[in-house]
Amino acid sequence: MSFKCGIVGLPNVGKSTLFNALTNSNKAQAANFPFCTIDPNVGIVSVPDIRLNNLAKISKSKKIINTTISFVDIAGLVKGASKGEGLGNKFLSHIREVDAVIHMIRCFDSEDIQNVNPTIDPIRDLEIIETEMMLADLESIQKRLEKNNKKNIDEEQLKILEIALDYINNDKDLAILKNQFNKKQLNQSGLLNVKPKIFVCNVDEQSIKDGNKYTKEFISKYGEENTLIVSADIENQINELENDEKKKYMEMICLKETGLNLLIQKGYKILDLNTYFTSGPEETRAWTIEKNCTAPKAAGEIHSDFEKGFIKAETVSYKDFITNDGWVNSKTNGKIRLEGKDYVVKDGDILNFRFNT
Repeated sequence: MSFKCGIVGLPNVGKSTLFNALTNSNKAQAANFPFCTIDPNVGIVSVPDIRLNNLAKISKSKKIINTTISFVDIAGLVKGASKGEGLGNKFLSHIREVDAVIHMIRCFDSEDIQNVNPTIDPIRDLEIIETEMMLADLESIQKRLEKNNKKNIDEEQLKILEIALDYINNDKDLAILKNQFNKKQLNQSGLLNVKPKIFVCNVDEQSIKDGNKYTKEFISKYGEENTLIVSADIENQINELENDEKKKYMEMICLKETGLNLLIQKGYKILDLNTYFTSGPEETRAWTIEKNCTAPKAAGEIHSDFEKGFIKAETVSYKDFITNDGWVNSKTNGKIRLEGKDYVVKDGDILNFRFNT
């Protein structure tokens, strides 16, 4: 499976610049005027994982195949978008198609890049976006709960919508619904505000290491757990460098990891995702699964027939595979286990599936 993150925010906060940096492309138009992005841009990015290279070296694999993540650059929203202002609620609908929302927030001063509001205020800007998403959810819920439409909704979804309506009317965060319903149920609801969120504070080069007054104000309210401080411009510059130059430049500006790596780490965490591997002479490959995924379901990521005909999974941890220099020694030293249908795959497991066709 691959997961999809939508980049949202007000116009001119750096969404398209970040998208181009993350996807190492110039697919998204970045310009100094509002609404330069109209149709959403989509970029698929390989997820970097040093474990793949280590496994491939031991297995003498001909190919290395990373798992992927998709980024979607969604047009800038403005106050009143849910009522058709700016580019209207058409673009709110694009958010429904993503697994997680990256809120891009302007945390830098610039006389050269115009701002849709008279001042820089990251908290206000986020509240504008979240209010528009909430109003879009409210309109959607009210329409679906109308008498003529209500009869077409199953009991489970009806309960979610009724509780969500109550929460909105009482100014409660719809994220609380995650404590009452599972991810699949909430995804089926189509509600925007139940999607996991990552906050990206876009700063200038001088603020990368320690942030600035805007990031400090934002973090004091929303916390550090789902907040990243990134410079979209710097990420773009890094992508234009070769590996050695990239490393030296990052050291010079005290940047330990790229924005892409940080976003992927946050994304995996908030979406409860793990990675398992398959490794042999032909290829070493990474596979993305949800946490608490059973072995048959993990096998189904490779092919549906693997899940249907699942018998057992030869399993070895990443640490044991590396320590024992591959499959043969891992088996000789008793580190390979045969796991059945109830086995919950762990992050870093290397698996070889046995199945009937």
